Amino acid sequence: MDDDRMRLADYITAHATRIVDEAELFASTQLGDRVKLDSETLRDHLPQILEVVVAEMRAAQTPRSERRKAEGRSDTPASSPLSPAQWHGRLRAKSGFTIDLLVAEYRALRASVLRLWAADHGTEATSFDDMMRFNQAVDQAIAESVAHYAAEAETWRNIFLGVLGHDLRGPLTAILLTSAHMARMANDAPMSRLTRRLVMSGERMATLLDDLLDFSRTSLGVGLRVKRGDADLVRELHDEVEMLRMAWPGARIEFAAPGAVTGHFDASRIREAIANLVNNAVKYGASHGDIRVVLGRDADAVVIEVGNLGTTIPDELIATMFDPLRRGNGGGDAIDDGTSLGLGLFVVREVARAHDGEITVASSTEGTVFTMRLPWRAPVGTGD
Repeated sequence: MDDDRMRLADYITAHATRIVDEAELFASTQLGDRVKLDSETLRDHLPQILEVVVAEMRAAQTPRSERRKAEGRSDTPASSPLSPAQWHGRLRAKSGFTIDLLVAEYRALRASVLRLWAADHGTEATSFDDMMRFNQAVDQAIAESVAHYAAEAETWRNIFLGVLGHDLRGPLTAILLTSAHMARMANDAPMSRLTRRLVMSGERMATLLDDLLDFSRTSLGVGLRVKRGDADLVRELHDEVEMLRMAWPGARIEFAAPGAVTGHFDASRIREAIANLVNNAVKYGASHGDIRVVLGRDADAVVIEVGNLGTTIPDELIATMFDPLRRGNGGGDAIDDGTSLGLGLFVVREVARAHDGEITVASSTEGTVFTMRLPWRAPVGTGD
C-alpha cells in the first residue's frame, strides 16, 4: 500500500520512527541547558503512545466515547495499569520537565503527524475524519500525561516538605535547649524578657514544623500518626485551656465539662486540635466575646465544642476552610499576624479522622461553633 491510499492510522504506523525522531529533536532543543537527558530518555514511551493513538483511531467509537475523548476524558477503569501516556507524564516530572514542556512535546508530535499527512493527502473527506480521530486520541494522551505529571510533582513536593521539616527539627531543638538554658541563667529583668521571647519564638517555630510534617504525612497518604492511651480528657483540656489563657491574656476563654470523661485517645493530639480551634477563634472572632470550650459525651462519642462570637462565616468558605494552606479572610476583629501556614484547621480535621471521628462547623449571627465528635473507646482494662 502506498502513501496515496493510506489511512492516517496506517501512515503513523509506517512513519513512526521518523515521527518520534522529530519529537525527540524538538524536546532536546527546547530543554537547552536546563535538563540533560540522553536520546533513550527523550524518546521514552513516545513509540508506545503512538501505538495507543493508532489503536484508538482504529477502534469502533460511539457518540458518547467520541465526546468524552474530545473532552480529554477516558472510560478506562481507575484500577487499570498505567498507560504509556500516564507513565510518560510521571517520568517527565521526575526528569525536570516543566508542564509547558510536556504539553509542547505533544504539540510537536501532533504538528509533525498532521504536517506530513496533509502534504501527502490534501483535504480528502476521509482525511478530515482521520485527523479528527487522531486529535481526539492525542488530547486523551495529553490529559493522562498532565494528570499524572501533576500527581508525581505533588508527591515529590510533599516529600521535600517532609524532609525539610524533619531536618530542621535538629537545629531548632538545639536553639530551644540553649535559649531555655539562657533563660534560667538570666538574672536581670530585661535579659529575662529577651530570652523568654526567644524561647517562645522557638516554640512557635516547632509548632509550625509539626504542622508541616503532619501536612506532608497526610498528603502522602500516610495519615496522621496517633498514639492512643488512657486519657482523662477533663484534666487534659483543663490544662490546655489554662495554657491558652496565658498565651492569650486579652481573651476570655471559658471551659465547661462534666465530672469525668475518660477513654482511649491520643490526648496530646486532641489538645493540639483544641489549641488550634481556640487560636483560630481568638484571631478571627469578636474581641469582646467569650470563647467557650465545652466537653461532653453522649452514648457513642466524646463531643468537644469550641464556640465564639464574630462575623458569620459564608457557606462557600465553610466548604473549604479545612483544606490545607488556607487562611482566614481577616474580617471583623481579626488579629492574624500573617505567620500562619494555613494548616491549623487542616490538622484539626486530620486529628478527628485519625480517631475515626469528624469535625463540623455551624455559623450564624449568634456565633460560630466547631464541633468535634470522637467515637468513644473505653480505657484499656475496663469492662465498658
